[in-house]
Formats: sequence, C-alpha cells, structure tokens
Amino acid sequence: MLYLFSYSDLNHSLFIFLALFFVLFYEAINGFHDTANAVSTLIYTRAMSSNLAVIMSGIFNFLGVVLGGLTVAYTIVHLLPNDLLLNSNSKHALAMVFSILLAAILWNLSTWYFCLPASSSHSLIGAIIGIGLINGVTTGSSLIDSLNIPKILNVFTSLILSPIIGLVISGIVILFLRFITRKYKKCNQIHMTPLELEKKDGKKNPPLLIKIALILSSIGVSYSHGANDGQKGIGLIMLVLISIIPASFLVNLEASKKEIVCTKNSINYLSKYYSNHQSEIIKKKLIDNKLYLNYFEIKKNIKKTKILLHNIYNYKRLNTQQRFQLRHFLLCIAENIDQITSFNINESEKIFLYKTKKEILKTVEYAPIWIIIIIALALSIGTMFGWKRIVITIGEKIGKKRMTYAQAMSAQITSSVSIGIASYTGIPVSTTHILSSSVAGAMLADGNRIQKSTIKNIIIAWVLTLPVSVLLSSFLYWVTLSLI
Repeated sequence: MLYLFSYSDLNHSLFIFLALFFVLFYEAINGFHDTANAVSTLIYTRAMSSNLAVIMSGIFNFLGVVLGGLTVAYTIVHLLPNDLLLNSNSKHALAMVFSILLAAILWNLSTWYFCLPASSSHSLIGAIIGIGLINGVTTGSSLIDSLNIPKILNVFTSLILSPIIGLVISGIVILFLRFITRKYKKCNQIHMTPLELEKKDGKKNPPLLIKIALILSSIGVSYSHGANDGQKGIGLIMLVLISIIPASFLVNLEASKKEIVCTKNSINYLSKYYSNHQSEIIKKKLIDNKLYLNYFEIKKNIKKTKILLHNIYNYKRLNTQQRFQLRHFLLCIAENIDQITSFNINESEKIFLYKTKKEILKTVEYAPIWIIIIIALALSIGTMFGWKRIVITIGEKIGKKRMTYAQAMSAQITSSVSIGIASYTGIPVSTTHILSSSVAGAMLADGNRIQKSTIKNIIIAWVLTLPVSVLLSSFLYWVTLSLI
C-alpha cells in the first residue's frame, strides 16, 4: 500500500491519502447505517444482547467482504463510461472522486441523524450519475457518452424491484409459517412477541430452536451485507486509483504469466468462434444490422489486442499508453460480447461467451488484497458504532405491535437470500430497503398494522436519495471544476 505514495509529489500523495480516507469513512458510515439491518431483529426478539449482536455482525460483515468476490465492485466502476474514467486529467479525476464521496457521505449522515433507514447504494449511485451528467454539460457531450446507460438502467431496475421482492417474499414466508404451525400447535410460540411469551410462560428469552434460527438468519444478513456493500467500497477505491494513478491500476500489474496466457487464449478462442460464425452473422445483416456491426467491431478489437499482447507475459513491460489501450480493448470486447449474447443464440454458445468474457476481464477487473482487507475492516468496525438510531426505527416504528419471532425470521431469511444472490450475480442492491420492506411485508401478512408515518418517511427518503445525491455531486463537481 505504501508504494502509492513513493513516486508522487507531496500534494499528489496527500490527495491520494485523503481520497482513500474518504472511501474508508464512507464505508464505515455504511457499516453503522446498515448494522440495524442485521441486529435489530436479534435485539428486539431478545435472541442476543445488543453488544454481542453488533460484534457478531461486524465479524460476518468482514468475512462477507473478504469472500464476496468483485462482481458488484466493477458494476460500480463501470457506471462511469470507460472513456470518462480514463480521459480525465489528474485534477479533474480528483474533483470527480471527492464530489462522489462527499455527496454520498453527506446524504448518509443526514438520513442517519434523522433515524431514516435510507440506502447507501442509492446515494453512491446517484453521486456517480451526477458526475456523469455535469461532465456532459461542461464538455458538451451527449447523455449517452456521459453515462453508461445500459449499466445504469440495470442498476435502477434492481434498486426499484428489490424492496418490492422483499415485501412479497417475506409475506409469503410468514404465510407458509402460519400454515405449518397450524398443524403443530406447540410451534405457535414462533408467532408471539417476546413480551407475549414472557407473559404466558415467564420466559424472557426465546426458545432454543427459535434463538438458533434467528441468529443464523442474522448471520446471513451480515454476511450478505458485507458481500454486497463491501464490494461497493472496493469498487470505489479502484475507481479512485484508476482515476488518480492510472499507470499502476489500469490493469493488474501483478498478474501471473498463467493469467496473461489465459487471457490471450480466451481472445484466440473468441476470434475462432467469430470466424466460424462469420457467414451466419453476415446472413443476419438484413435481419439485425446491429448484430452485424457488433461483429466487425469485436473482430477489430480482438486483432488490436492480439498485436498488443504479442510476446507479452508480464504487463509491466507495457508502457502507460499501452496499458490504457489494453484496458480499453478488453472492456470493449466484453461489452460487445454482452450485446451479442442478447441476440437469439443457443444456450451452449451463451455459456461459452459468458466464460470467455470472464477470462478476458480477469486481469482488468481485479483488486489487490490490501484493498479488500481495509474495506472489510472499515465496514466491520463501522458496524459497531452509531447503530442505535436506525435499530429503533426498524425495531419499533414500522409495525404498530412489536415484532414476533416469525416476522423477524421471515425478514432476515428473505434479506440474506435476496442480497446473497444479488452479490454473486453482480447486482448492487440496497440492504436497508430490502430489510425494511421485508419487515413491513412480514407484519402486513401477519395482520400487524404498520405505522404509516414511518413508512411514509422511509418512502420519502427512498424517493429523494437519488435526485438529492445527483444534485449534490453535480454541484460539488461544478464548484470544484470552477476552482481548479
């Protein structure tokens, strides 16, 4: 990590340090903002003491970051078009990075202060969009050139649909538990609140099996949160480093000979695949001209990449310009593969192209282990501070009655599975919104009336987060650009 500061002047080193600090601060805020998602149900069902629950959440958030992969991380990086990311000069890159981070941090702290379970993901994505928009205005670029529209649409879809999915699935889980416990009346304890159980049986703590189920589902939420939100922090640091120190981070300079050979082989396999399908694709020209144009674009980029990597087995042998070109070519090839697979091709070809794309991006979509570790530490340490404000909202202010064991379990199981699937498929979702909507869904399905004022405030925060963070980052970026 110290090598980041070894070849830059004092001012540049200071800016790098500040940028990394801002990312880690954002991730720590994300930790205590979202801790409530994992521990509120444990605390309010008395399955675990608050201090122990928070420590446990921190540990499994850490493990989620370390073991969660990088698919979500690079979804965040690719929200900004590759050309914008690589063509910024160092001052513009710094302005871009600090505007994104400051906008996201300001909104997250504001919603935390007012006890609103708002989305850190929404604020981050909105801040990135704001940068793209103001860059388009200042450079006279079109909206398509300023933003990676397909990626943004995919992210928007997931952010809008995930709370609805959480609401519905959590409600279904509750109805299923009701159906099961109708046959086994001894299991009816699961539908009691801690106060009701204490009044009936004099027990302050939940029965052992219920307690185990609550703890395991809470672990699932913590791990999934680390895997999804931790990757956003990794993506942010990579965005910072690619923008500010491109020569060292455009491609993985530590890539082994085996990994580089694998990339070259994948390029060769892809070239053969398109050569074999040339006549078929040309025939489709009359049906779909876009497919035809994609074919020739990808062939051109494959040829340039082969020339660039000829006799190269160590990326350090490439100069900075060549590293720029290599990253650009590989990302363009991957994007063209995505476009080709969206057309009517058979399943075996889609699988082949998907695997080939993964191999091609292996040395471009990467993160040094030190980045993963410091993000994991920032997120897990952040979970142990400032969590009480949001816990109270989720635990006490969503339903008019206190949470039952079944409602807590349904919300946590729904959240951990949904966020876990999203993390490993590269979809950045809002842990906060999924958990909040899952709690609401479980309570509604169980006949527990919800507090309209709280739900209204959560929805207002949900609706406002994107536009406010877009405006904040746009304003900060515009002001910074006018000063430099």
